[in-house]
Amino acid sequence: MSSSTLAVLQQANTSLRSALVRFRSEQEHCSNITAADFSSLLSEIVHAADCVQHQPAPPEAAEAVERATLEYRINLEKLRDILPELQGNLLAEKSRLETAQAHIASAAAWARGSTTTL
Repeated sequence: MSSSTLAVLQQANTSLRSALVRFRSEQEHCSNITAADFSSLLSEIVHAADCVQHQPAPPEAAEAVERATLEYRINLEKLRDILPELQGNLLAEKSRLETAQAHIASAAAWARGSTTTL
């Protein structure tokens, strides 16, 4: 692994730590989480995994790369642990939004009907 691999791992770890904070379970609504968030995080994970698997570590960077790789693994395990709860939160948010949308559509239909009867 080269120093560029170390940089890739460090960037992936930064992205994973940020995602872990954004995806935390205490969050009431998941409206600010987008598909693009998952897509960019997946790209980071795949890119880092590719670097780890396909580039040998030079002796001078081996210790730093090993620490970054360990942090990467720990971050991935934390992400794996929170994903089921996050999925439940996202499904609950989807249901809440669908209910609100149905309520708005019903209110709009009532308002249209009220203006024609007045």
